[in-house]
Amino acid sequence: MTATPTLPKSDIKDTSLAQQGQQRITWAGREMPVLAQIRDRFATEKPLAGIRIAACCHVTTETAHLAIALKAGGADAILIASNPLSTQDDVAASLVVDHGIPVYAIKGEDNDTYHRHVQTALDHRPNIIIDDGSDVVATLVKERQDQLSEVIGTTEETTTGIVRLRAMFKDGVLTFPAMNVNDADTKHFFDNRYGTGQSTLDGVIRATNILLAGKTVVVVGYGWCAKGVAMRARGLGANVIVTEVNPVKAIEATMDGFRVMPMAAAATLGNLFITVTGNKHVIRGEHFETMRDGAIICNSGHFDIELDLVALKEMAEEIRPVRPSTEEYRLKSGKSIIVLGEGRLVNLAAAEGHPSAVMDMSFANQALACEYLVKNKGSLEPGLHSIPTEVDQEIASLKLKAMGIEIDILTAEQQVYMNSWSMGT
Repeated sequence: MTATPTLPKSDIKDTSLAQQGQQRITWAGREMPVLAQIRDRFATEKPLAGIRIAACCHVTTETAHLAIALKAGGADAILIASNPLSTQDDVAASLVVDHGIPVYAIKGEDNDTYHRHVQTALDHRPNIIIDDGSDVVATLVKERQDQLSEVIGTTEETTTGIVRLRAMFKDGVLTFPAMNVNDADTKHFFDNRYGTGQSTLDGVIRATNILLAGKTVVVVGYGWCAKGVAMRARGLGANVIVTEVNPVKAIEATMDGFRVMPMAAAATLGNLFITVTGNKHVIRGEHFETMRDGAIICNSGHFDIELDLVALKEMAEEIRPVRPSTEEYRLKSGKSIIVLGEGRLVNLAAAEGHPSAVMDMSFANQALACEYLVKNKGSLEPGLHSIPTEVDQEIASLKLKAMGIEIDILTAEQQVYMNSWSMGT
C-alpha cells in the first residue's frame, strides 16, 4: 500500500481542486518555453540550494511555473497571493498537492487574511523576497528589523513596487539590493504593453459582455501598461481618450493619435474608464458626478485605491451585483455607475491575467534575478539594480529560438565600426 504523501503546511481553499489545477498549469506551460529551459538548467546546477524564498505574486498558472523552477533550483520557497481576487484556487491546490510547495492564498480572502499571509511569508525568514507591489518588503522594513541581516535581496516586477522601493531607499530604510525586474526590456516592453493590453480588455469583456466598437474608452495614464490598453481598445473599434499628468507622455499619446484631455472633461464623455496609473484616486467623486448613466469603471494599474470607491459608496443609495465581478452603484441622483472587480486589477479579478507567452519572459527575469542575487551576494550595494543587459539579451534570444525566429549577426567589420570613434563616413 502506497503511503499518502505529507502535504506542506498551507492555507488554500480546497486540495481536491489539484487535478484541475495541474491540467491548467500544464496547458500554460505550452507557451512558456524560456522558463522551461531555465527550470531544466536550475534542476542540474541547483543555483538556489539552501536559499529561502518568499514569493508574493498573483497565484496563477504562470506563477506556478516560476515556483516550480525555483524549487528545481534548490530553493526552499513559499508562495502567497499579492491580490485577494487574483488567486486561482485550483492552481494553489496543485502546487501544494502535486509539487509540495507551501501556498497561502485563497481567492476572495479578506484584508486580515492577506496581512496574516504576509506575516507568514516573513515567518519563513526569507533570504530573497519576490514581491509584487513591495508589500512584503515594506512590512519587513517596518515590523521585522531583526530579519534585515538575513535578506540577500528582493526582486520587484511592478511599477508601483519600484516607486515604493525608490522611496524606501531615499528614506534610508532599504538596506539591501533590489532587482528592478519591471524595467527589464523583456518585461515592460512585452508584459506591460501586450500582456496588460490584452488581459485588461479580456477582463472587461468577460465581466460585462459589452461591444467595445463605437464606445468611448477613457484610459487614465499613458505608461507602458496604459499604452497597451489604449492600443488594444482602438484595435477593437473604440474611440480612445487618454488623460495624463506627465506632459511628455501626453504629447506621445497625442502623436499616437489619441485625444488627450483632463479627467474633468473626459468624465462627461466616456462609456468605459480604465485606470492604469499606480496612483491614488485618479477618478474621484467630482468625476462620478458628471459621468453618464451606466458608465463603467475599472482598474488595471495596481491597488484598488486608483478609484475613490469610498466616495462612490457615499454617493450611492444602493449597491448590487448585476453579473459576476460586476456591481451597480445606483446614485442618489438616479443614475448608475458600474464597477468591475471591486476596483482591483480587472484582468485578474474578472479574467485569468496575462497570457502565458508574455509571463514566460517576465518570470524568466524573476528566476534569473534570484540567481544573480545569490551569485553576487555581498557585492551589490543597497538600492535598485537593473537586470544586466546580458540577461535581458539571453531571455530575448531564448524566446526567439522557441518561436523559430532567426535574426542577423553583426559581421566583424560592423562590430569594429560600431565600437570605433575614428572611422568616419
